Amino acid sequence: MYTLPKIERFNQNVASKYNIYNSVFITLPFDEINNTGVLLPLFSEVCENGFKNNQSPEEIFDTFVSKYLDNPTQQEKESLMFRFIQYIERQVVLFDAIEDAAFSVVNNLEGRGSLRDMKENAEQKNKQEELKEFLENFKIRTVLTAHPTQFYPGSVLGIITDLTEAIRENNLNSIKELLAQLGKTPFIKHEKPTPYDEAVSLIWYLENVFYETAGAMMQYIQKNILKGEMPKNDILNLGFWPGGDRDGNPYVTTEITLKVADRLRTSILKSYYNDIRKLKRKLTFAGVDIIIADIESKLYRSVFYSQGEIFITLEDLKDKLLQVKMLVTTKHQSLYIDEIDLLLNKLNLFGFHFATLDIRQNSKIHARVFDAIIANKKTNFPENYKSLSEEDKFNFLSNVFSDLDVTDFEDEIVKSTIGSIKAMKTIQQNNGEKASNRYIISNNESALHVFETLSMFHLCGWKNPTVDIVPLFESVEDLEKADRVMEQLYTNVTYANHLKMRGNEQTIMLGFSDGTKDGGYLMANWGIYKAKEALTAISRKYDIKVVFFDGRGGPPARGGGKTHQFYASLGPKIESQQLQLTVQGQTISSNFGTLDSCRYNLENLVSAGAKNQVFNTNQNELTLSENAILEQLAEISFKKYIDFKNHPLFVPYLEKMSTLNYYAKTNIGSRPSKRNASDKLNFADLRAIPFVGSWSQLKQNVPGFFGVGTALKNYEDNNEWQKVSDLYHNSLFFKTLIENSMMALSKSFFPLTAYMKNDKEFGDFWQLIYTEFLETKRLLLKLSGYSALMENYPDGKASVELREKIVLPLLTIQQYALLKIKELKESETPNEKQIAIYEKIVTRSLFGNINASRNSA
Repeated sequence: MYTLPKIERFNQNVASKYNIYNSVFITLPFDEINNTGVLLPLFSEVCENGFKNNQSPEEIFDTFVSKYLDNPTQQEKESLMFRFIQYIERQVVLFDAIEDAAFSVVNNLEGRGSLRDMKENAEQKNKQEELKEFLENFKIRTVLTAHPTQFYPGSVLGIITDLTEAIRENNLNSIKELLAQLGKTPFIKHEKPTPYDEAVSLIWYLENVFYETAGAMMQYIQKNILKGEMPKNDILNLGFWPGGDRDGNPYVTTEITLKVADRLRTSILKSYYNDIRKLKRKLTFAGVDIIIADIESKLYRSVFYSQGEIFITLEDLKDKLLQVKMLVTTKHQSLYIDEIDLLLNKLNLFGFHFATLDIRQNSKIHARVFDAIIANKKTNFPENYKSLSEEDKFNFLSNVFSDLDVTDFEDEIVKSTIGSIKAMKTIQQNNGEKASNRYIISNNESALHVFETLSMFHLCGWKNPTVDIVPLFESVEDLEKADRVMEQLYTNVTYANHLKMRGNEQTIMLGFSDGTKDGGYLMANWGIYKAKEALTAISRKYDIKVVFFDGRGGPPARGGGKTHQFYASLGPKIESQQLQLTVQGQTISSNFGTLDSCRYNLENLVSAGAKNQVFNTNQNELTLSENAILEQLAEISFKKYIDFKNHPLFVPYLEKMSTLNYYAKTNIGSRPSKRNASDKLNFADLRAIPFVGSWSQLKQNVPGFFGVGTALKNYEDNNEWQKVSDLYHNSLFFKTLIENSMMALSKSFFPLTAYMKNDKEFGDFWQLIYTEFLETKRLLLKLSGYSALMENYPDGKASVELREKIVLPLLTIQQYALLKIKELKESETPNEKQIAIYEKIVTRSLFGNINASRNSA
C-alpha cells in the first residue's frame, strides 16, 4: 500500500485534527463570560494582519478593542487578556496531545534510525558480527535534569496523557470531556516546587515511559540481533539530577538527596512487583508458581511494608528469575519465556537504583569548602597550604586522609558538601554502586579542582571511593585547555591509581549551554568538537577510556535540535563508545514523554553510534582544510558575538526589554534563576536557561545564530564561497550545525518587536540584532540551496509554523504588557497597582510560549 509523504501524514493527522478539535474547544464555556473562545480567533487574525502592516503590539491590541469590544473598562481589558492567555495555554496542550497521538503515524518507527533499520543494514552489508561487537561495548545515557522549563503540574500531565489516548482512538465524547476538564484545571503553581517535588515529577517518566521502552529495546536486541543471547552490556543507562544537583540550588540538602534515592529504589521495586504480578497470572506451572509467589511476597514487603528494609537482594531476585527461566525452558516448552527475558533485561538495566543520581557542585563553592577543611585541625594541613605551588599542593594532597564529619563544621555550605559525599556512600550501600557514583564539578578550570574534589572523599574517610570525579568544562577558555588539565591528572600517581580502580575510564562533561552563552553558537560547538578531539588524543596516549557527557539543553543554542545527527557526525578522532547527554525541561516531555517518542529518540541515539562506528567508519573525519575553515568561521563569529556581548546596552536590553526578570516569578523550578542573590544583574551569574529563554520570548533567538551570518559573509566577500559550500555538503557536523541554526531562525519573529527600532535608548541595538538575523537567514538559504528555512524537514517546519501561530496572540499580549510597564514606570506618578497587574500578565504569558516551542530553553 502506498505510504503518504511525511508532510501529508502530518497535515492529515495533526494539522487537520487540531483545527477540528480546536473548534470544539473554543466553543466550550469555561467561565461566566463565555465569548472568549469567539473573540480569540478574531484577535489572532488582527495580530497576523497587524504585524504584516508594521503595527506595534500596542496598536494591534487597541485596534482589536476598538473593533470588537464595546467601550470596555480597563479591568475588562485586563480580564480578557488573562482569559486569552488561559485559552492559548490549553490550545498548546491540545496541539501537544494531537502531535503525540499521531507520532507513530507521522514518524516511521521502523524506518531510518530504528533498531530494525540498523539490524537490516548490518545484514545487507554483511556486518552482523561488527554490529554485535558494537552492542557489546556501546552505551547511551540520558540524564534527566530538573532545569526549570517544564511547568505543568501533575494534574495537567495526567489530562495530557488521557487526551492523547482519546485522540488516538478518535473518541469525541472523551475528548470533549477532557477539554472541558482542561479548561477548568489550574496550570499555575502558587509555590515553587521543592527539589523532591521535581524528582517525583520526573520519576513518573521513568516508571511510565523509560522502564517499558528500554526493556523492550533490550529484548529486541536480544531476540533479533544477539539471536536469543541475553545482553551482557547494559546499553541503555539512565541518569538523574533532581535531588543531587547542588550547583546554585541551596534547596538541595543531604536529606533531600537521600530521600530521592529512596524514592528511586521504591519506584523500581514497585515496577518489578507489578511485572511479577503479571507473570504470576501466566506462570502457574508446578514448581515455578512457588518461586514466583516467593518473589512477589518479598517485593511486596520491600515496597509497601518496609521502613527502608529490603527483603530480597538484587542478586537473589536475578537468581530466582534465572531458576524460573531454566524450569520453563526444560519442563514447560519455553512458555512465556519472552516475558521472563523482558524482566531479566530490565533488572540488568535498572538494578535497585533505577537511575544514577549524580551529585553536582560548583568549583567556586568547593574553594570555600576547602578553605574550611584547611582550617580544621583534624586535617593537619600546613598553615601555608594556600601559598604552596600547584605541584606542592598535589604532592601534599596525594597523601592526605581523615575522617571528617558534618558536625566538624558550622558553615551550611560546607556541611552540605561533606554531607553529599557521606550520602553517596549511604546510597551505594542501600541501592548499589550505580545508584550514585558520579560527582560533577561545574565550572571546572584546573586539574587542582578535580584533585581537591577527590581529596575531599579521602578526607571524609572514603579511602578508595567507588566514584567517578567528572570535570565540567564550559567556557571557551576552559575548553581550550581541557586536554592539558586532564594530562596533569593522568600523570599524577594518586589520580592514576584512582582511575585504575574505576576501570581506567574517565568521564568528562562539556557544557553547550554556558559555552554558547560565553562564546556564541559557532564557537561553542566548534570549541567542544576540538576539545573532544584533543581529550580523546591525550586519553588514548595514557590508555584511558574517555567518556564524553554532553550538557545539552532543548534549543540549538544549548546543544539541542537534531542531536542524533551530531553523534552520527563524530569522526574517528573522537571517542564515542558511549553517548551521554542531559535531557531537561519540556524536552523530556516532547522527546521522551510517550512510549513512541521515547523509543524513536532512544533508537536514533543507538543508531547514531552504530552509524559512526559500524557503517561509516572514517567517513566523517574532517580534512585539514575543513578544520581551517571551521576554525576561521568560529573565530569570526566569536569576535562578532563578543563585541555584541560587550555592548554597553547588552545587559540593559535584556533587563528592560525582555522577560528575563520574570523567570524567577514563575514557580516552575526549585533553583534560583541567578547564581548570585544580588539585585544587580551580573552577566556571569546569569543562568543559561533564563538567558536563552528570554531571547526566545522576544522571538529573536540570538544565541542560536548571532555571528553565523557575519562569519559566512566573510567568505562571500572574499570570493571564497565555494569553500563553505563544499564544507556544508561534505561535513555532516557542519551541516547539522547549520540546520539547527535554521531551526533557531525559523522560531524567530522580528515583527513582534519591530517597534523597538524607534526606541530612543535601544533602537540601534535592536537594529544590530535584526541586521545579523537577516544576513544569517540570507546566507543559510544560499548555503543550503533552500527557498525557505527547514525546507528539508517539511513536517517539522509545519509543526513550528502551527505552534508559532497559536502563540502569536499570547506574545502580542506579552509585548503589550511590557510596553505598558515601561510606560507606567517612566511616568511621573507610576501606578504601582497597574504595574503589578501587567507584570502578572507577563509572567503568565511565559508558560504557553515555553511549552509551545518545546525546546525554547
